[in-house]
Amino acid sequence: MVNGRDCVIAIGTVPVPYAEETIREAVAALIEQASIEGDGVCRGIQKNCGVTGCIVTPLTIGTAPLLLGLALGEAGIPVFVSETRNLYRRELRLVPYEDGERFELCQERGERGKRFEACGVSGFELRIHQGEAVKLRLDIAGEHGGAPYPSEGGREFATGERFKENGVSYTVNGRELREIYGLTIAAKKIGGTKTEVWIHRVLEESADIPQAIEKLEVTARLYRDRYEQGNQGSGNLGLFRLRLSRLVMMSDETAVDAADAVIGPLRYYCAGDFTAEVFSEGN
Repeated sequence: MVNGRDCVIAIGTVPVPYAEETIREAVAALIEQASIEGDGVCRGIQKNCGVTGCIVTPLTIGTAPLLLGLALGEAGIPVFVSETRNLYRRELRLVPYEDGERFELCQERGERGKRFEACGVSGFELRIHQGEAVKLRLDIAGEHGGAPYPSEGGREFATGERFKENGVSYTVNGRELREIYGLTIAAKKIGGTKTEVWIHRVLEESADIPQAIEKLEVTARLYRDRYEQGNQGSGNLGLFRLRLSRLVMMSDETAVDAADAVIGPLRYYCAGDFTAEVFSEGN
């Protein structure tokens, strides 16, 4: 069974907004083969194999530090930024790996709730598409099935301005490129880490994007919501920055049989570091 959208998803105690979710118990069957002299009927016993599924959620000023930390798998020690009172910078310096931080995931449907313990992220995909909010897909896996609990309901989603594509800028080898139409970063963390980057650009306006990129920097900014600075009034605008190094082109996926302007995706493999710099308020 694939769950619908009529529920609340909370990671720990933080409800997160989402565009899609398929969190469900993973089920397998223990098969008993039919005997030679029997009735020829195979029998099976249902076996619970933990939790599986995914969550697709937009990044907001409040959820970006938590969700990016879970995606990459290791939250570094927050670095206090002086002159801002309560503004912190979190850097996640690593190539994502399989065994990341474990967390509790709660799923509520009206008065019914289900709690999944010791969940982890087996992969993720960050999508920046033209005219849309920046979205993150977390692939969830865990060894424990869901435990029911009574839900009081009424949880409110984390509020705040969403990061959107029109607030994103791209820098390739120190040079800002305005011809990039969108970006997708996909990482699989089971049986070894593999990180791919898809750069979408319009061919009619295309700059020369090199086959080997030493450094790619993606910066997303908000236009409205700011982080508070204690009693000093408005603080800095929301911001997160991604840095990837040593990108090697695997293929050019451009469709050349289109009559109009062509969106040409370039597929890269990330052979270096992946760093996320996330600004958040409080501890």
